Amino acid sequence: MPEKPPAIALDDRDIKILSILSTEGRIAKAELARRVNLSAAPCWERLNRLEAAGVIRRYRAEIALARIAPSVTVFVMVELEHHRAESFQVFERTVARHEEIVGCWALGGGFDYLMSVVTASIDSYQRLIDQLLESNIGLKRYFTYIVTKEVKAGSPPLAALLTGRPTI
Repeated sequence: MPEKPPAIALDDRDIKILSILSTEGRIAKAELARRVNLSAAPCWERLNRLEAAGVIRRYRAEIALARIAPSVTVFVMVELEHHRAESFQVFERTVARHEEIVGCWALGGGFDYLMSVVTASIDSYQRLIDQLLESNIGLKRYFTYIVTKEVKAGSPPLAALLTGRPTI
C-alpha cells in the first residue's frame, strides 16, 4: 500500500486561498491577494508552496457541455469477478485509458467501483461498456444510472473539512 504524503499545515489564509481557487480558478493573483488580505508577494509565495506540496493539483475550466455538444452523463456501479490486487490493477489501468470515463472511485462495501462517464449518447456509452466487457478485464457485472438533471455540483467544503465544523 502506498504511503500517504505528509499532511501540510494550513492556516486560515491558506484555507481561504484554497476555497477561493476551488470556485474561481482564474482569479487574478492581485485580486486573490486582496481577498485574503495579503500583499501580492506573500500571497504568491503561499500559492507556490501549496502547488509545490501537491495540495493544488491542477487548474481547469468547468464547461457547459449542453451549450456546445450533446452529451450524456452516466454513473456506473462495477463489480469485478476477482478481488485480487492484480484484478484491481488491470481494471484501473484500463479505466485510465478511456477519456469518456471522467471519474472512477474504488469503494468499500457491495460494489468495487463507481465510475462517472460522459459521452455523446446512450449508444456511445453502450459501445464503451461492450468494449470493457470484451476486453477481459474481469468485469463481472455493472449497473447503469443515467443522469437526467444536475441538481448540485460544487467544490469541497474546505473550511468545514479542515475545522471539523459544518457550515450553516
